[in-house]
Amino acid sequence: MTRHLLASSVLGCLVLAAWPCLTAGAQELPVRRAGLWEMKIVKTGSSVPDMAMQHCTDATTDKDMANSFSPMVKQVCSKQDIQKTATGYVTDSVCSVAGISVTSHADIVGDFNSAYTVSSTSHSDKGPSGKPLDTTTKIEAKWLGACKPDQKAGDIIMPGGFKMNIKDMEKLKGLIQPAK
Repeated sequence: MTRHLLASSVLGCLVLAAWPCLTAGAQELPVRRAGLWEMKIVKTGSSVPDMAMQHCTDATTDKDMANSFSPMVKQVCSKQDIQKTATGYVTDSVCSVAGISVTSHADIVGDFNSAYTVSSTSHSDKGPSGKPLDTTTKIEAKWLGACKPDQKAGDIIMPGGFKMNIKDMEKLKGLIQPAK
């Protein structure tokens, strides 16, 4: 059970880290500038604590993340729309996971070369208490420069210094398979 919760938490953080590249649809989001990105995540209406992480990326890493998550998103989301606006992008989605329906709206403002902000709201028909749950999440991402010498593209440094590489996603997916 503890392993399942840890794996689910890590996967959730990875999804948040990859948010800009996951919503690709008819309209594609630009790929982020190669290098080290800091991402601060603030969530209200949820018991998930605020966190900051760093992500080392290159020209292919964001595309690889989108391709890795794309089949999962297509399976669980009945709606996944993205539109370009004058200031950035707007996304709207309806997804269902484990019998829980989540409707989300996000505004993405900024550029993918130096900084961007993702402000999202979501409504879940069942929260942890079994009652509907509304949450607001803000992701502030900024480019810090080149990746550190000991980092490779795909490395994510999570709170507490936990480090993993997004390219190990297949291994992580194996950790959260339902117990038999």
